[in-house]
Amino acid sequence: MAGAQVPILLGHDGGRMLLAEIAGEDLYAAELPLLMEMVNRPKTLGFQADMAHTLLFTMGYNAPDDRILPENFDWSDKKGLDEGLKTMTRALRPWTIDFHVAQNDATVKGSGSHDKTGRHCLPHDPDGKLDIVRHAGFWLEDDSGTPTRAVQHICWDGCMFPNATMTEQKTWDDILGVMVAVRDAHGWD
Repeated sequence: MAGAQVPILLGHDGGRMLLAEIAGEDLYAAELPLLMEMVNRPKTLGFQADMAHTLLFTMGYNAPDDRILPENFDWSDKKGLDEGLKTMTRALRPWTIDFHVAQNDATVKGSGSHDKTGRHCLPHDPDGKLDIVRHAGFWLEDDSGTPTRAVQHICWDGCMFPNATMTEQKTWDDILGVMVAVRDAHGWD
């Protein structure tokens, strides 16, 4: 991690810290769990897991040496995808306090310091690679399938949709439907 950016502490109060975001390669490497362990403040520092962005971890978009899925991965290999996602979530789940339910089509979108960020898709996008409800469970449950209840915040992340999409009732019906399905499947209340 030599030469990597270090997050700037913006403030702290009551055992909580606010850090400036570091976008880009540093947060997409396998060294992220190591960084969390080195800081060793599990009650004050946590990970924000976004299903669209973290899919890229498995693909090695920003850290090719740390890819979990093979290059040119065959997306019809559901078992391989599950194993790759489980490997990633197993490493990051202990640190995850904020969880963004999302869909990704295994492409990137962005600019500037966010030039290789996961492209969000609508929940039922035919190109979406995630089984949203099932894969959310990899974050929300331990390896035995028991809900951890460790996440302090859960939401849908659709920050990259055009305004016209955000004003359609169907968009919100679909998003709410997926969020309720995640709650029902994984004991979130």
